[in-house]
Amino acid sequence: MVYVIAKDGTPLMPTERHGKVKWLLRKKKAKVESACPFTIRLLYEPETRHVQPVTLGVDTGYSTAVYSASTEQKRLFEAEEEMRTDIPQLMTERSEKRGARRSRKTRHRKPRFDNRRRKAGWLPPSLEEKLTAHQNTVRIISSFLPVSRIVIETAAFDIQKIRNPDIDGEEYQQGEQMGFWNAREYVLYRDGHECRLCGGKRKDPVLEVHHKIRRIDGGSDRPENLITLCSTCHSLLHSGEIRTDFRKPKGYKTEALMSAMRWELLRRLRAEFGEARVSMTFGYITKDTRIRHGLEKSHRVDARCIAGHPDAASSGEWYAIRKLRCHNRKIHKDTIPRGGIRRRNQTEKIIGGFGLWDIVLYEGILCYIHGRRSSGYFDIRKLDGTKVHPAAHCRNLTLVERTNSRLIERRKPVPLPPAEAGVSPAIIL
Repeated sequence: MVYVIAKDGTPLMPTERHGKVKWLLRKKKAKVESACPFTIRLLYEPETRHVQPVTLGVDTGYSTAVYSASTEQKRLFEAEEEMRTDIPQLMTERSEKRGARRSRKTRHRKPRFDNRRRKAGWLPPSLEEKLTAHQNTVRIISSFLPVSRIVIETAAFDIQKIRNPDIDGEEYQQGEQMGFWNAREYVLYRDGHECRLCGGKRKDPVLEVHHKIRRIDGGSDRPENLITLCSTCHSLLHSGEIRTDFRKPKGYKTEALMSAMRWELLRRLRAEFGEARVSMTFGYITKDTRIRHGLEKSHRVDARCIAGHPDAASSGEWYAIRKLRCHNRKIHKDTIPRGGIRRRNQTEKIIGGFGLWDIVLYEGILCYIHGRRSSGYFDIRKLDGTKVHPAAHCRNLTLVERTNSRLIERRKPVPLPPAEAGVSPAIIL
């Protein structure tokens, strides 16, 4: 599938007439706009513009979002996007570095908080990243396909119902911390005001609440992740003299984030593309559509059902998208080596004519630059991490396209094994 946009940037219907596309490029009547997905821009004004209604189905997700654009008869574009999940860890590291800077003897300025105000509509960075990623991907797809309608599947999760399926009525207001001032008071009462490691044998009267799983490692402040320890055991645990095998309790970050982002994502897309073009659907409708049409359970099938075209034909090709961190703002490394000269944490943007994550061609294989060396040898890989060459020289690489905040790779369907004699392919599967 070759995607086509007009001379003024208006998206047109894609084509599979590869001979026609080659002729247009050879005659300088079109130019390559993007390598993946392969998109051309016409350099002349066509006599007519035949555009069909295209519906884009968006299956939102915490770690993976799926998109399917199709007409009633044919699937035009399908993609699975891998979201970033490192935002909480980066925010924790930033706060730790800020504390280290304030503790320096040479920094006499007091912390200032009066000049910091959150704007109206502020959202946590982890939630803002998810919303922006969904919104930008829909914008990119609409730039090379004439999308006339956008359908989003949203979900609301009842956390208390997940934890206790039998909860009902007033029980929602009678949680486990009912009657306690805070989580710490409840945890001390739950553990009988006794250290859970030594059982009070150390005779330490000071009790503290410890996180089983650190917040930087994905832990939370819920009582399931808290345990009562005496001050002595707490200190020995943090110094490494005592080792424990606490199990990580089940978290509900994914469910909470998806419940929080659904209305905001719908509001942003309607503000950008128009309220009439953006609609919402629910998971039970998608499930009913999939079952009625006898389709298998998969992300791309769900996105197709969300778009309302579950039986649209396709060659099976789809695209894998990976969201990248745009820029590492840490200029210098934390440790200062001997001599007092701090080393830079950022490498040069261009080395040997190539940058990190640029799309290059190596021996007929499209791949990405995964690692660079100042000597001109690069580590090139596929999007899924498959190594193409650990040290390819820049002379053997051909630049195809500069990188942006997203990596896109075309994936082909896996061929099915041939049917054996007397055995149907359905039985083999």
